[in-house]
Order: sequence, then structure tokens, then C-alpha cells
Amino acid sequence: MKQTLMITLLCLIASLSAIAQNAPQKPDTKPPAATDAMPSVDQILDKYVQALGGKAAIEKQTSTVATGTFELPAMSMSGPLEVYSKAPNKNAVIINIGGFGLVQSGFNGTVAWSQDPQSGLRELTASELADTKRDSEFHRDIKLKQLFPKMIVTGKEKVAERDVYVIEAIPTGGKPEKMYFDTQTGLLIRRDADRDGPQGSAHVETYFEDYKDVGGVKAPFTIKIVRPEISFTLKITDVKVNVPIDEAKFNKPAAQ
Repeated sequence: MKQTLMITLLCLIASLSAIAQNAPQKPDTKPPAATDAMPSVDQILDKYVQALGGKAAIEKQTSTVATGTFELPAMSMSGPLEVYSKAPNKNAVIINIGGFGLVQSGFNGTVAWSQDPQSGLRELTASELADTKRDSEFHRDIKLKQLFPKMIVTGKEKVAERDVYVIEAIPTGGKPEKMYFDTQTGLLIRRDADRDGPQGSAHVETYFEDYKDVGGVKAPFTIKIVRPEISFTLKITDVKVNVPIDEAKFNKPAAQ
């Protein structure tokens, strides 16, 4: 499993925000550190790929199945989490939230969809579909420059106590994103994006923590997702690599 598999969960945020009541505090992001000579985009991305385990190791993985837990402390809600991902660009996420119900999303390479007790079953279109296509790229970590043709190093900042290099990444026909790479480890530890949903556009911050080796590739086992009205944490407990996954898992369910 790689951090990109977890990014597919962003499409679930709009439905989860319907149960949020209060805005939690965001993780601490400190002002920019003193300006140093900046590395290039290629240098930062090359170090990132090497930190994950290298291009060859990443390419050897063609599917992952991750299990863990979803936690929404502000609402005292939690539940089991399942993430299925398969090359080149298929994924499915299932969360069973106690007190709310089953939340699902998927992408079969063509059709993107989500389903939850609040919004029901819906197919993603326009910018939501475009975002899902980029996020669903299985080997995304080694294809960032293809997915974001324009990338600029904007400076050096701090995320909590970590020094980071910040890259502004602009996709073709999409909204800019920001990626924060640890200056020491080279790993991606935060990503900011503005995402559209049924309730409009919202700013989403994703924090990647507790990287562990999974089949020769490092992946974050704790993912914190923060937006103004809701914040939740995904904790991975087990990951299986290169296992068979039924294609039906990614398809949009039949309407009830």
C-alpha cells in the first residue's frame, strides 16, 4: 500500500461532513522557516521516490488490500475501514461508521461513485471525476509530473516540528494543490487540496504519518484528514500486497 491509496478517501469527505457539528482545531502549521537554497522539483520528487523504496519496488506492486479503523473523535464515532486498490487506476473504499451507517466509494477506471446514508448513491462527474482519476492512479508516486504538468517549489516551511519543502502542483484543467515533503526523510507528510462536492468546494488538508515498510515500499499507517467543519483519522492495521481483487468491487452498485 502507498499513501496514494488513502487519498481516494477524500471523495468521502462531503458525505461525512453532514454529521459534523463543530469545527475542530487544525494540526499546527508554523510560519515559514528561514530561507535556504531550495532544491529543484526533480530533486525533491526523486528523493521522495527513493524514500518510499525506489521506482522498481513501487512498480512491482499491482494491488493492495488495506484494513484498519476510521475515527471521528469529535462525534465519538468509529468503525472498520477497508481500502482496495488495483493497477492501473481502480479503487474502492468501505467504512462502516457506528451511528451513521455504511459509507462507500469506488472507481473502476471509468465511472466514479459514492454512497452513504446522507446522500445516497451518486455518480461523480465534472471536477469530482477529474480529481478521482488523478487520485486513483495506482503508481501515482512515480507519475506526479505527468499528473501535474506544472510544479513549482514555493519555499521551506514547518509542519508541526518538521521542516518541509513545499511544492505547488497544478494539474491540467484542475485546481492547484500543495505538497509538503519532509526535508530530512524526503517523505510526503501533508497535502492540501480544494475539492468540490454536493455541498460546494472545501479546503482539505491531509496529513500522512507513521510510515512503515509494506512489501519493500513505505506507506503511511496513520492518515489525518482536516477541513473546516470536520476532522477524522484513518489508522491502518494490515496491508496485503499483490493479492487478487474481484473487479466487481470497483463497480457502481445497482440502484435500489
